[in-house]
Amino acid sequence: MEIKWFDARIILDTRGEKTIEVSVFSNAGKFSASAPNGKSKGRFEARPWKISIEKDISAIKKQKLKNISINSFDELEKIEKIFGGKIGANSMIALEYAILKALAKEKNCAVWQLINSNAKKIPMPVGNAVGGGAHTKAEKKPDFQEFLFIPEEKSFKKAVEINKIARETCADILKNIDDSFKRKTNDENAWITSISDELVIDAMKQTAEKIKEKYKINLKIGADVASSGFFKNGRYHYKNQRKSFSKNEQMKYISLISRGMFYIEDFFEQNDFKSFSDILKIIKNNNPNSLIVGDDLTATDYIRILKAIKEKSINAVILKPNQNGSLIELKKIVELCNKNNIKKIFSHRSGETKDNILADIAFGFEADFIKAGICGFGREEKLKRMIEIDNLI
Repeated sequence: MEIKWFDARIILDTRGEKTIEVSVFSNAGKFSASAPNGKSKGRFEARPWKISIEKDISAIKKQKLKNISINSFDELEKIEKIFGGKIGANSMIALEYAILKALAKEKNCAVWQLINSNAKKIPMPVGNAVGGGAHTKAEKKPDFQEFLFIPEEKSFKKAVEINKIARETCADILKNIDDSFKRKTNDENAWITSISDELVIDAMKQTAEKIKEKYKINLKIGADVASSGFFKNGRYHYKNQRKSFSKNEQMKYISLISRGMFYIEDFFEQNDFKSFSDILKIIKNNNPNSLIVGDDLTATDYIRILKAIKEKSINAVILKPNQNGSLIELKKIVELCNKNNIKKIFSHRSGETKDNILADIAFGFEADFIKAGICGFGREEKLKRMIEIDNLI
């Protein structure tokens, strides 16, 4: 495929904030892709823009091309060499996404087939039903950032439907225990509530019981603690039911609150590999199938994920392509995870766009889960695309 030129412009994400859309003009036509924005950013993820979004756009537009051809996924390395050091991670990932769309058209195939034409594994959806932390604008809210449902279901379409039903069921339960509940939603279209983390988890468990009783489906629950957001001066400072925990007190608290939960993400701050390792042992003793997930800890960074594996800090990892801005690097990370039996969870960001390519990327890399919300603009596009893939394979 011959690339003729690039273009780029500013668009708005689901939070109304600036992000980038890149267009590739090739012999197959014009193809565009956009990058999401994260609200809760880990300290170790790549910068979204080299200096600013405007300067990234200028760098893309000014780039002169001379007979650049891309004929396979691995040849994205040519693009990374051309633009390396000139643009940020968001711009690079949007550029690579657009090129993959063009190449897929040229080869008359799906984007995921460019990654792995033999892919067959459908990841299961991880859906954010109730929100808190940095994703939620409210005077009183849970300290944990996300409260999640994960259906145990083979059909992706059925799993998405169950998550939507569970979200509504949970809203009914929240209304009964939270006098201030108004069915308002946050950045990821998750419910806003004023109750504590403990009460939200109890509501999630009640929801799972109702789903099990009515639909005979096991609905697992999880939480993204995002504890770096309330860690300061060596302690974890909770605002909802005010308390301040040392590292050991946080360990005891998470060990207690996580009982009966399948998925726990970022329960310690982003530098504490040792505490992740310690709690992995504790939780795995209680529930061997639990996922101990790194996000801010690992930041889709090869070196940090390798360290987490060596120190036995995680058994699952969040992968956000725009956290490192390189699909070539992402492929190496996936190979590392596969080699060490680390579950792969491909994730959206809180500031999303209508682009649905994350579904193809997740399927192509044979993710175990895809974290893309439950409903709403910027979420359903990814879920619908995965349903399409599931129906075609």
